[in-house]
Amino acid sequence: MTKKIKHLLLLLFLAPLTIQAQFGFSHEIGAFVGGVAFQSDFGVRHDFKTNAGNTGFAIGLVHYMNFSYRAECNCYTPDTYFNDHFKLRSELSYNSTKLEHFGKWADKNSIFGTQLAAMKGEAKVTDIGMQLEYFPLSIREFTATEGSWAPFVALGAHFSIFQNNTYSELGPLGSPLTTYPDYLPDGWSTEGGTTWSVVSSVGTRYKLTELSDLFVELRWQYYFSDWVDGLRKDPDIYSENKSNDWNLWLNFGYIYYLD
Repeated sequence: MTKKIKHLLLLLFLAPLTIQAQFGFSHEIGAFVGGVAFQSDFGVRHDFKTNAGNTGFAIGLVHYMNFSYRAECNCYTPDTYFNDHFKLRSELSYNSTKLEHFGKWADKNSIFGTQLAAMKGEAKVTDIGMQLEYFPLSIREFTATEGSWAPFVALGAHFSIFQNNTYSELGPLGSPLTTYPDYLPDGWSTEGGTTWSVVSSVGTRYKLTELSDLFVELRWQYYFSDWVDGLRKDPDIYSENKSNDWNLWLNFGYIYYLD
């Protein structure tokens, strides 16, 4: 593990303790599982087969700073708008998606169609980051009412560590015999790397018990790299390569309130 990753992990888990010593709040911890639809250079943009085929799974651990309640004194914090409507979420998550080319170009009965259909990949991404969640309804009222709902929206940033495994069933990539011309000479990679990403979510919590919630969220994540999937057409030559890689998550999770 690199020094940069170690420092990020220390910041992720020690920052809440430092802030609590100064301001006071309570902790929530949880976990989630979900599905991921990966949008990348594999497949055709806005194609149903691509969207349905290039999907994977996600798992994660979460920690929340609840500013409306102080666990150390078993009391509420000052009744401000921020305290009653915002939570800060820290997260360590992982998602993996197997990728391949779908759509009309890969379905063509030609050497180029065969090359696309034979090209495969897998994007494996570990995320470390934070997001600020906004609850339009009162967090205090939600916490005190079993069976209630608390919709939220969120925005944040993650540090993403990715691995990819791009290959062709026809043989080693890099040859005109195995590689679609758009990805020659160096439009593919198996090295992996790191990048930042922005995340935005919409979802809701359900108050299961006094000390536990269920939640569901739909998340959009945009990477500041076009290499997460292991493919990248030169955007100066191929105008269809308009954006970096991104994905959609649908997560289901459980949250427990720490005393």
